[in-house]
Amino acid sequence: MSIRIATFNAENLFRRPVVFGIENDDVRNTVLNEFRELVGILDHKTYTSDDKDRIIEILLAHSVDVSQDVSTQTILVNETRGHARLLKGEGKNIQVRDEATGRPAWVGWAELKTDDLGLPAVKNTARVIAAVKADVLLMVEIEDRLTLDRFNTQVLHGQIGEEAYPFNMLIDGNDERGIDVGLFSRHPITSIRSHIFDKKNSRLVFSRDCPEFEIDIDGEPLWLLGNHFKSKRGGGGADKRKLQGERVAEIYQAALERSAHVVVAGDLNDTPDSVPLSFLLATGLQDAMTHSSYEGPPGTHGKCTAEEKIDYLMFSPELFAKVTEVEVERRGIFDFGSTFPDVHGPADQASDHGAVVAELDL
Repeated sequence: MSIRIATFNAENLFRRPVVFGIENDDVRNTVLNEFRELVGILDHKTYTSDDKDRIIEILLAHSVDVSQDVSTQTILVNETRGHARLLKGEGKNIQVRDEATGRPAWVGWAELKTDDLGLPAVKNTARVIAAVKADVLLMVEIEDRLTLDRFNTQVLHGQIGEEAYPFNMLIDGNDERGIDVGLFSRHPITSIRSHIFDKKNSRLVFSRDCPEFEIDIDGEPLWLLGNHFKSKRGGGGADKRKLQGERVAEIYQAALERSAHVVVAGDLNDTPDSVPLSFLLATGLQDAMTHSSYEGPPGTHGKCTAEEKIDYLMFSPELFAKVTEVEVERRGIFDFGSTFPDVHGPADQASDHGAVVAELDL
């Protein structure tokens, strides 16, 4: 039997953090770096005077509660009603409440402000999925499982007219931005293993998760390990990606003891010659884009140069031997070149990632 397996970083289905729509790299990276800094400070057991000053400084620069200018609102702080709050005052006069002495003293969190994607972008995402025609499709940067299900029925089927996937699954991971790893499948998903709690030296390994999906392919198990490694945004994350690559290699080898049919897939945010990928390639995993059938640019992201090869389908040796064809669907990317007719700019592109797909003869 023939089966198509694919991976696609959709960059959310219906709602996306506003910051990711900022085209200036420096501005976007500043917001993301300061958001991460704010999250870290808010988790301090006790807030120093410098902590409180920095909290206010970041919020004055980026918070919806302060600017009242929709175009600059990228970060917001959610607080409970009542006395267990972080802030007092309004506008530029906000302050950290005296009672908010540290993380145990108030209830709430910081998050990136999100906004609805336009219908053209949503439909172009569905067009990528329709063009790939995968039987098993790993979906990266998805809000939650119900969103995955609604997109499946209301957009992929309702708007585009494709047959809906009978099975979909997603486990919420460790990323507070709502960018999780999920799965569409035309074959039953029979079991799931999550690794959101994996730690090394008291540090969480996965920025999102490395879910293991067991899929029944005509009575034979296929294990797909879905991933989204730490981003390079701001020039960082190398240590985290190294930790993730090392751990996924261990998870893969354990899965290989259960079945010879194992796939490692997703956005690994690094190139094939990088340290994180070296752990995976050392296990014998084969990158689909090295298959003799693949013809096309070396990258999967943006302009798809070799430096932008970050999305992967990797097969165990027995599966790689059954690969007959490999392609990358890039028509949803505005920056690449040939696009779907309704892709006119960054705002209505499906994603700045291509979808990697392989056909196998099982």
